[in-house]
Amino acid sequence: MLLPFKLCLNTSTLLPYRLGVREQIRIAAEAGYQGIELWVKDIDAYLEAGGHLSELRSELDAHGLEFANAIAFWSWADTNPEERRRGFELAEKELHILAELGCTAAAAPPYGNVSDVELDNFASSFAKLAELARGIGVEPYLEFWGKAKRLNCVKDAQYVIQASGVAGAKVLLDPFHMYTGGSNLEDLADWTGDQIGIVHVNDYPEVPLKEHIEDADRVFPGDGIAPSRQLAALLHKSGYKGYLSLELFMADYGALTALETAKLGTQKIKKAYGI
Repeated sequence: MLLPFKLCLNTSTLLPYRLGVREQIRIAAEAGYQGIELWVKDIDAYLEAGGHLSELRSELDAHGLEFANAIAFWSWADTNPEERRRGFELAEKELHILAELGCTAAAAPPYGNVSDVELDNFASSFAKLAELARGIGVEPYLEFWGKAKRLNCVKDAQYVIQASGVAGAKVLLDPFHMYTGGSNLEDLADWTGDQIGIVHVNDYPEVPLKEHIEDADRVFPGDGIAPSRQLAALLHKSGYKGYLSLELFMADYGALTALETAKLGTQKIKKAYGI
């Protein structure tokens, strides 16, 4: 039985090729992805070079891609009140840009100085961010980072979502962050699909060890030791039918072109996750 997930490309995967957003969109569509995750910094570079939001949205529409999620970095939970204020100002500015592009969601990771932030404070800040983002028309996906001092595992994210009181709030899942933060698949056993916003997919090798592994060590799904097929089964059992988004940070792909790399990604995801 093939599982009913959709394919998405996080454009970090194409980082070595130094492509602009329009080329990233073309590559994703030609490689067979249904959705794309663009980085706000790349959208900013496009606008600074004279690009227009209306043209970029037309580009997405012309290629039949859903702008499924944006990668942004807002200090929405920083321990410093002034830094939090600046984070929310930046979030508001960038959320309006994302809304104009038809983006449906944006990642909200524990960016900034959060080492002393209690989970209850994360929850109250996330509630404020959700109110802001939803008012503009974009859903914030709470993301945990395995190597963050706080909000670094599935259980932390689950607590923050529940304590925030935000109805229908969703989490961004990533097997690399689950691994580095000490989460287990069993932590997701009772989750329902409507709790999951999007799933980043990748894999990780046995070496370097968990304590020393970095984002750049991520590999294609199925090329490492991650329990991809078991994760796929759990997601399916939960009722999740959303995107599996390839997020790699590899320094190079040898002689492969950007399109060949993106196509290889679709093949690896389908095999590893049983699509």
